[in-house]
Amino acid sequence: MTQYLLSVWHDKDATPEDIYPDEAERDQAYADTGAFNEELQASGSWVFAGGLHNPSTATVVDGQGDQVVTTDGPYSEAKEQIGGFWVIEAPDLDAALEIAARGSRACRGKVEVRPFHGE
Repeated sequence: MTQYLLSVWHDKDATPEDIYPDEAERDQAYADTGAFNEELQASGSWVFAGGLHNPSTATVVDGQGDQVVTTDGPYSEAKEQIGGFWVIEAPDLDAALEIAARGSRACRGKVEVRPFHGE
């Protein structure tokens, strides 16, 4: 089985209220995502998952030189940032894409699928 990163993307400045303006919709998205997580665990596809705080809470660490340099904020200046992710195991890319489609529906966000090296 190959491991895949399923990353959820959204606007870098978006708050949960921006992503889900209606409280009932937000609660339903959280419930749907929780059910999706339980489904992944029951199927054996689950490896790990997590939601991330806003990109403004990030710190970039550069330890390549003689001195370690840290910078506040996200590394990328892109408009979109990763808001959460799943690491799953799937037999092939088609199965991973099908799982990602279900995750996208559950969390109401776009999901990027990438295989890990060495699999």
